[in-house]
Amino acid sequence: MRRYSLSIRDNVRVCVPRYLQIGKGSLSQLPEIIKILGSIKSPLIVTDKQMVQFGYVKKLQEVLNKAGLNSNVFDDTIPDPTDKVVLKGIDMLEKNKNDAVIGFGGGSPIDTAKAIAVLSQYSRDIQDYKPPGTFDKKGLPIIAIPTTAGTGSEVTHHAVVIDSRTNNLEKISCRGEGFVPIVSIIDYELTLSKPRRLTIDSAIDTLTHGIEAYVSKKATLFSDRMALDTIRLVTENIYAVDKNPKDIKAREGLMLAATLGGLAFSNASICLVHGMSRPLGSNFKVPHGLSNAMLLPTITEFSVDHAKSRYADCSRAGKFALVDDDDETACKKLLQGLYKINKDFEVPSMKNFGIDQKNFEDQLENMATDAEISGAPGLNPRVPSVKEMINLYEEAWRAF
Repeated sequence: MRRYSLSIRDNVRVCVPRYLQIGKGSLSQLPEIIKILGSIKSPLIVTDKQMVQFGYVKKLQEVLNKAGLNSNVFDDTIPDPTDKVVLKGIDMLEKNKNDAVIGFGGGSPIDTAKAIAVLSQYSRDIQDYKPPGTFDKKGLPIIAIPTTAGTGSEVTHHAVVIDSRTNNLEKISCRGEGFVPIVSIIDYELTLSKPRRLTIDSAIDTLTHGIEAYVSKKATLFSDRMALDTIRLVTENIYAVDKNPKDIKAREGLMLAATLGGLAFSNASICLVHGMSRPLGSNFKVPHGLSNAMLLPTITEFSVDHAKSRYADCSRAGKFALVDDDDETACKKLLQGLYKINKDFEVPSMKNFGIDQKNFEDQLENMATDAEISGAPGLNPRVPSVKEMINLYEEAWRAF
């Protein structure tokens, strides 16, 4: 089997935030960082109503107020951001003359904030940001404060937004330097109250980022180390968090994994799991982390023989395999481990999630075509045809 070259390619562009504040209580350091930047006077906080209801937004505003910063709140974000929500946020931003955007919450509020920051300054047609092109012009400054340990959006140059004008609610994966936050606050204390299902799905999303970044055809030495540490941190901490949601060490481990995973896949790319996950999510309202979990074991099984040494490294990093297991054994243990994670954490099948089988079958070709158009499947170790992706959706439906 072909082994990928691990040499850093010529002219690799690495996109990372200018400032990363990491650790317990990091939120309190935000005013100091904003002061260093010097240009922000009135940010728009982009969040959801739950964050307002539970007092998190009030806490953030108190931190900003102490530094003499006035802020406004846009709390109409939804789990899968749409162009309509982004445009609504732009209206509020312009009304209040805000000069920066703070994404505060999970991946959806952060992605919404990124889109508001860019689209408010340039084209407001989400199709103008569709891959394979990239958008590298700077919009308004973006500050990202994640409260879930999963998407890695706080450090990526991606923002996923649904074009609500299309019949199949197409997910546009906007990307480029314009979508990279200037500041990211990585404070694991903000994740302590998150419910079990969200915590687990976010962790499996992170695990997927680590594995896909490592086996991607764009993997480099820079991304490899972060990808393997992402896998290790998830498998070391996911069971501990499930046993005790207040386990500080485990929460910190998952939060760091999410950030490392975001850095890894943002600079090496995701592959087939994410390519097929997004159409599944947009068509059937499956949360992103959960749709990844539904597909990860089946797609890994499809791909593993085309990059055995790489998948074997993933298996050893996650302690699915022993350090001295040969590649064949390590890959088998990886597959067993991924199916076991889904079983242990009660990841529902598509049927049990509530997807109607006929509707699912009717959308198979559209979903597979959308996945192919995204470009992500082309970076997978084994590049599938549309027909093979249809078969993979059907296999995942039956898998568990």
